[in-house]
Amino acid sequence: MKKTLSIAIAIMLVFTSLVGCSKAPVDNGGNQEPTGNGDDQGTSSDGYEIALITDKGNIDDKSFNQGSWEGVVAFAEENNITHNYIKPEEASDAGYLAAIDLAIQGGAKVVVTPGFLFEVPIFEAQTKYPDVKFILLDGAPHSADYSEAETKENVASILYAEEQSGYLAGYAAVMDGMTKIGFMGGMAVPAVQAFGYGYLQGAEGAAKELGLEDGAIKAIYHYTGNFDENDTNKATAKTMFQEGAEVVFGCGGSVGKSVMSAANESNGKVIGVDVDQRYDSETVITSATKGLAASVISVLESIYKTDSWATYAGKTTVFSAENDGVSLPTTVIGEPNTDAFDRFEKFTKDDYEKVYKTLVDGSVKPIREIEVEDPSGNATAEELTTQLNLVKVSVTTR
Repeated sequence: MKKTLSIAIAIMLVFTSLVGCSKAPVDNGGNQEPTGNGDDQGTSSDGYEIALITDKGNIDDKSFNQGSWEGVVAFAEENNITHNYIKPEEASDAGYLAAIDLAIQGGAKVVVTPGFLFEVPIFEAQTKYPDVKFILLDGAPHSADYSEAETKENVASILYAEEQSGYLAGYAAVMDGMTKIGFMGGMAVPAVQAFGYGYLQGAEGAAKELGLEDGAIKAIYHYTGNFDENDTNKATAKTMFQEGAEVVFGCGGSVGKSVMSAANESNGKVIGVDVDQRYDSETVITSATKGLAASVISVLESIYKTDSWATYAGKTTVFSAENDGVSLPTTVIGEPNTDAFDRFEKFTKDDYEKVYKTLVDGSVKPIREIEVEDPSGNATAEELTTQLNLVKVSVTTR
């Protein structure tokens, strides 16, 4: 079963990298319409059983929405279950709730919601629809004012150890010989922050292992405040490269596309995020991934295959290195003889496996959270340096 699903995911990744995984949402008289994968399963007139609601990004964002959708498609097609996705008309709590309403009106018994933006909508929907199962990725339900937080028995809350994935990326970059690195996050939300904190700590760990001098690694650290592909983000990334960054970790949905575009014009390198983005640009040397598809499949299996929903129901489950929840890519889809580390100059799969084991056995435990004075979550260089115990890494924030 797992082998078959892995093949299905691989095929889906290839198709989405080439042509996008779905047709665009349709606006019909002001009403949002569900849009599927273009086949009879996804657009059945009898409705659809599994629905995914995108956040403000597109289904083919090469990141969180797409990675989650690929898990839905792989499982649903393998098990002949109708499925569909909906892009909300409005990126707000009300807009997300309206999309959830539409999905359930369309027959959805399971609703997958990728991202922290669904924490408040799911807090309300879990009570409104007690017979529907919700899979909330990267978040936990709470009220809009944070006065209440509850994960009911019809909700599976899934989190990821982004700090571990970020650690692997930062470690790999420095072990490969890079001494000037950049981090360009989207909004300073917990998942993006954790990626960045881990990235700096990974660079620190590699620098110590290499015996480099204090401050030998220069890091430029920045949050865009959005998850968009736009000219401003591209210009910022281009400035990072002009200031000497050899690689920039583009962390935040479509922000990564802006970084790739800047890298292409600057002869720079990029670290992707969430899913393997090497297929999107030759500038991408690796990606700090989450097991988005795998975690979605795991929860769907608990519902449809193993009758073990109780494993996730009403709980927050963290996917980490210990359960293959985070990683750098180790294979190239459709190219079994290609080395997934071929875009590095020195860093190898053996090097990767050694550092990965330190996360699995707990001998390395990257810090996930620090105290940040700025309400927006933007840490200062001093806060990063002091609380992440950086000595070899010198940070400049933008």
